[in-house]
Amino acid sequence: MAATTMHSMNSLVKRLQRTFPEYQFTNSEVFAWNPQTHTVLYDADGSPSRLLHEVAHGVLSHESYAKDVELLKMEADAWQRAKELAPTYELTIADDEIDIHMDSYRDWLHARSTCPSCDATGVQVSAEHYSCLECRTRWRVNEARTCGLRRYIEH
Repeated sequence: MAATTMHSMNSLVKRLQRTFPEYQFTNSEVFAWNPQTHTVLYDADGSPSRLLHEVAHGVLSHESYAKDVELLKMEADAWQRAKELAPTYELTIADDEIDIHMDSYRDWLHARSTCPSCDATGVQVSAEHYSCLECRTRWRVNEARTCGLRRYIEH
């Protein structure tokens, strides 16, 4: 089964390289879009849908975001564009798959915005800082998209 997946992923990558010669495609342990180098990172044993999703970030010129909610919007937009690209490559992206990935970002956003003092939902005041409307605690967060979330209370 893995050989079939690998073969189909390799075929898809070759087709995408022809369609998007301005992008580099690099086999990796993760799926990601690097806007600085115009590189799509992909796991050859992974989902073709995820590969199209990362290509969609490039097509949409996604580069950076100032607030976490902007990242959520970029992710939703990239999944929508991936769904639009899919028929060109004889693929279908199930809504359930998109929901699973979007839920992971919503969970990430919720965890970052939860006050470490009182568990109320805070508001983002800058790229790495949140403030609680209930108890006035301010905290700093790490990016934590690929590692454990850390929240540091500021005094």
